[in-house]
Amino acid sequence: MAKITKINHVTLVVNQLEPAAEFYEKEMGLEVLPAFVFDYPTAFFKINDTQQLHLTEWEDAQSFRGHICVCVDDFNTIFWRMKELGIIDIEPWGNVRQLPDGAMQLFVRDPSGNLVEISCEPEYKVDPAIFEDELYKAGLYVSGRNDFRGYKSEDATLYHGE
Repeated sequence: MAKITKINHVTLVVNQLEPAAEFYEKEMGLEVLPAFVFDYPTAFFKINDTQQLHLTEWEDAQSFRGHICVCVDDFNTIFWRMKELGIIDIEPWGNVRQLPDGAMQLFVRDPSGNLVEISCEPEYKVDPAIFEDELYKAGLYVSGRNDFRGYKSEDATLYHGE
């Protein structure tokens, strides 16, 4: 059985990125980290050597995309189990994907409807059958907003200083 090994990041949905990012950087003392080059406003911050806070700007009435991210030691097992349970949710952030740093990601809803991102270390050996599954899609999620504000880098990763 796969088990959660840590919390990677928490994402908060904000209605204006710049004031929120300034608050977390200047008032809360968080260090800015490069984010992936998404086409929507986002900012990543370092909480400690293994945990991050992500801010993303959307006009959601209720948080549809806000989630926690957990890292698992066996992504293959958890993928197949979550698929079997039918709880992989591709609506808020798209299909199961491999990020540019090599980490995998999928999103599920817990029994209360909370969104949980499940990820693995970038060097994890992914079952090749996952890349052929209908729930998998190559490349970053594209929202269609074409709003590239935020702190971003082609060298971004979910995994820092472990």
